[in-house]
Amino acid sequence: MNSEPALPSPGRRPSGRPCGSHPVVEVTGLVKRYGAKTAVDGLDLTVGAGTVTAVLGPNGAGKTTTVETCEGYRRPDAGTVRVLGLDPVADAALLKPRIGVMLQSGGVYSGARADEMLRHMAKLHAHPLDVDALIERLGLGSCGRTTYRRLSGGQQQRLALAMAIVGRPELVFLDEPTAGLDPQARRATWDLVRELRADGVSVVLTTHFMDEAETLADDVAIVDLGKVVAQGSPEQLCRGGAENTLRFTGRPGLDLGALLKALPDGTAAAELTPGAYRITGAIDPQLLATVTTWCAQHGVMPEGIAVERHTLEDVFLELTGKELRA
Repeated sequence: MNSEPALPSPGRRPSGRPCGSHPVVEVTGLVKRYGAKTAVDGLDLTVGAGTVTAVLGPNGAGKTTTVETCEGYRRPDAGTVRVLGLDPVADAALLKPRIGVMLQSGGVYSGARADEMLRHMAKLHAHPLDVDALIERLGLGSCGRTTYRRLSGGQQQRLALAMAIVGRPELVFLDEPTAGLDPQARRATWDLVRELRADGVSVVLTTHFMDEAETLADDVAIVDLGKVVAQGSPEQLCRGGAENTLRFTGRPGLDLGALLKALPDGTAAAELTPGAYRITGAIDPQLLATVTTWCAQHGVMPEGIAVERHTLEDVFLELTGKELRA
């Protein structure tokens, strides 16, 4: 996995036609039921061209059903779904050559050899990537003649990823692309996703790894109870989903009322224990400078100043709850 030959631009056909500038996925009011159970309940989702969009959600939230509907594997009960401007069900013959799909499991003949399956997939496309370069890039050379069922879980994941991108898709759906991968393979997959985006390929991925979403995604959609409960960049969600916190220590009994007069509206301050202070609000460099200046003017030496930023995991848990899901 250390060798990283460059891949031919997956997002461009040999004609040089770039991916479009319009949204590549538009889901409006999607409803999907399984008998009496409503898996997706009026969900709205937009994916921009040339971006990486991470779809997050607890087990049973409806994210997999939503993605499978976009891929054309499920027929919606209500609402509209457009992928590259097409209906995934009615226009499946036109859409399938333009997208790549990496399923978390299945989609490969268990008795087929790894290189055999990848070369077969390449032959289904008019202008596939160089299969040998792809095999080398994803570290599959040593297991090319091994049947799929005898591959390790990580090797199966890498083969599924290779099959999803070998046809130079404009849009790729990746379901848990790094599940079961070791750290080296995980980082290599991240690099490949970044390459796809750089070449104009749009990527929609589902993941349970919050650091993966924060690192890779331009946009994050959090799904719960069949709806998108929040969508935005990781920075927007972390800034808007919860307050940030500034902590410092100083002499006990500071006049926090006077301090708050120097700070922006919406800021709160508290002395948690004698000499231990917490300020919450929109923490930015100007606020930090104001606090230190105020302390200097009042003869206070602030110590242990620390700015605590909420992570995507913090926001995810606040929106979806902390209880375990079946």
